[in-house]
Amino acid sequence: MKRLLLLLLLCCALTPAAAHKPSDSYLSLTVQGDRVIGQWDIALRDLDYAIGLDADDDGRLTWDEIRARHAAMAAYALERLHLTTDDGVCRIVPGEQLIDDHTDGAYSVLRFQASCAGPVNTLTIDYRLFADLDPQHKGLLRLTRDGATTTAIFDPAHAQQRLSLSAPDTLRQFSAYVRDGVWHIWIGYDHILFLLSLLLPAVLLAAPADNLRGAFIDVLKVVTAFTLAHSLTLTLASLSLISLPSRLVESAIAASVILAALNNVYPLFRGRRPVAAFGFGLIHGFGFASVLVDLGLPKGALLASLFGFNLGVEIGQLCIVAAFLPLAFLLRHTWLYRRLLSGGSVLIALVALVWFIERAFDVQAQWIGG
Repeated sequence: MKRLLLLLLLCCALTPAAAHKPSDSYLSLTVQGDRVIGQWDIALRDLDYAIGLDADDDGRLTWDEIRARHAAMAAYALERLHLTTDDGVCRIVPGEQLIDDHTDGAYSVLRFQASCAGPVNTLTIDYRLFADLDPQHKGLLRLTRDGATTTAIFDPAHAQQRLSLSAPDTLRQFSAYVRDGVWHIWIGYDHILFLLSLLLPAVLLAAPADNLRGAFIDVLKVVTAFTLAHSLTLTLASLSLISLPSRLVESAIAASVILAALNNVYPLFRGRRPVAAFGFGLIHGFGFASVLVDLGLPKGALLASLFGFNLGVEIGQLCIVAAFLPLAFLLRHTWLYRRLLSGGSVLIALVALVWFIERAFDVQAQWIGG
């Protein structure tokens, strides 16, 4: 039984390292009378998977390959987006396409206009992008009219939503941001591995060793320090009060995972894991804020949305801790757990090293170069 639980714990700790980040797209709609001006940022890696952009199959996307598939990309995306008002379906016409960089890679920027039968006061959006390929895909919407912004998050379970432009629903926006905060921490594999690296030794450091309370207090110190730190920089960065270059942030996050993992093999922090959690948590907060910067905070519900996202991150984080701690405590006396502590930490450090090289030296830029 214990070996089965240990295998489950190992899978929880290391599966994210081998997985790919689920896809997000960013849809911005601006209403002007009976027209809707749209911009849709879609990851090139996702479009390549869906319709094939790499003509010579060399593993790199060149500008010529992307340009040759502009019409196919626009057709594929817009066939999966439908806008409807009370007066009927809006007719969507594609416009120019550009390329932009997000924190997780290169994106196609598709611009379009939709003509509706009358003034747009409510808009029903049917969003089906990648629904048949990736059940975890999220579409992040920002809908604007006369300076007022409404936001929404689409997924296969919430593919069609009716939005009012006259009175944005603050509670609905709050709930959407809570859900997105939970989602963001669960797909933030670097954040998860950093947290697990700090938590792995907790059940071995508990005093007395057979008391779950000691392990809980140790975990509480680490998680509280991490939470306070990333909440601070998440808030400041989301409000544009401070900012750091995205490459620096993402590289520093990868470096923090390396150091946290190596600390389990050779003590680097020497009993100061909460201090390390706070220091590195400041950097992780910038990473959490990146999705809010891309999505944008609604002006009419700015604080509620920011608090909702932050709350969602904490809920997702607590779910991870709640799943990890009882298993780790039950298995703490097994020799396999100590092997997991050392061997698993080395593996985490190696994965994070790959991330660091990719992010610090912009290796992924070669993917679209040429």
